[in-house]
This record gives sequence, structure tokens and C-alpha cells, in this order.
Amino acid sequence: MADDTNQTSEKPTPPAVSPRPKPAAGVAGRKPRPKAPPEPPKGPPDPAPPEGMEPPAYVAALQAGVAGAVSQVTYWVGDWSVIVPADRLLEVARFLRDEPGCGFDYCADVTATDWPPREQRFDVIYCLYSTLNRHRLRVKVRAAEGDPVPSVTGIWPAANWLEREVYDQFGVNIVDHPDLRRILMPDEWQGHPQRKDYPLEGPGEFLMEDPLDWLRVWKLPEEAESEIE
Repeated sequence: MADDTNQTSEKPTPPAVSPRPKPAAGVAGRKPRPKAPPEPPKGPPDPAPPEGMEPPAYVAALQAGVAGAVSQVTYWVGDWSVIVPADRLLEVARFLRDEPGCGFDYCADVTATDWPPREQRFDVIYCLYSTLNRHRLRVKVRAAEGDPVPSVTGIWPAANWLEREVYDQFGVNIVDHPDLRRILMPDEWQGHPQRKDYPLEGPGEFLMEDPLDWLRVWKLPEEAESEIE
């Protein structure tokens, strides 16, 4: 009988492992620079209606009834919008309210968006609804810093507080408003928080992360008055 103790067992050879490629080095062995951030968007796409889709009757009526007031008709995810110059806004708004085929008697919202790279950085957007005809339309006005945008409170009184919010948060120059003042931020607040270039930490001299520090700052006037008394 053969003696197994004299036999040597061969261990299997492990598979060869390819070395990991080294990351490419930059100039003189330095790490490569990170990619530059993408260019900020200059505005929404405002797409035209799909080919073969006709605008609704109330948009066609506006184009015919207020000639030259609609600079662009857009359609996006089921919603129709018209872009009009600021100096034609009131004319367009009255027509949309009074024309029977339009009947936009309810201004559901007024808001804005900010696109700093664009010369006319603000889009002021009026969301309209007809309670009689049950259709919707967005009217959009573009404005640069300081450009006057007329108030529509004389046409839709519900726009009063909504326009104040646009003024407060974006600094849009709403003119002929009956009571234009801040509505969310304190009267002495610096800047407009919904602008894209507004600092995330807050206004310049109030760069504080601790909420308790903010609270102390806001209580300083009250404490000063109490000391005087």
C-alpha cells in the first residue's frame, strides 16, 4: 500500500489580478481640476404648442381682440400661457375678464420667477380662471430690474395681497398699487429672499447660523426701549 505521507499536495494558483489603473494626474503631478459648474439657465423654455394643435378659442379671441398684445403663445403639460408686454397688461387683463368667450373673472394667483442671467430677469405670472366657462390661462409679463409692472387690483381685487408678496419676495416694481408694502418680511428687512442671487445666510450684516443669535438681534430694539424706560 502506497504511503500518502510522501505525496506533496499542490495548492491551486490564484487567478492573476490586474492592477487598478491610477487616476490621471494633472500638470506636474497635481490633481485634475474639477469641472466647471454648468451655466445657469437663462429662462424657462416656453415651448410652442405641438404641431397641429390649435390654441383654444379664448386665446384666439384675445389675439384678435387686442391686436399685437400677445408676443408668444406657449403650451406645457396641458396648460396654455400667453406672454404680453408690461405696457399692454391692463388692456389684455380687461379683455380677458370682460369678453364673454373668455370670462376670466378670478385671479387665482400672482407669482414670479427670477432668471438673473436674462436682461428681463423677472417673469410675473398671473394665473386666471373662469368660474363660468371653467377654463384656465396663465398670463406672463417679463420685466427687468426696476421696470414698472402695472397693478391689476382694479380688475381683480384679489390680486392685492398677491402683488404685495411679489413685491416683497422678488422686488418687482408694481406700480399704481393701493397699498404696496411688505407682507411677509419685516419692514426693515434687507433684500428680497426669493431672488436667485439672495445669499442663503441672509442679509449682509446678519450672517448668523444659530437661530438663537437671530433671536437676540431681533430683541435688541425691545431691550433698548426697556432700558430707557
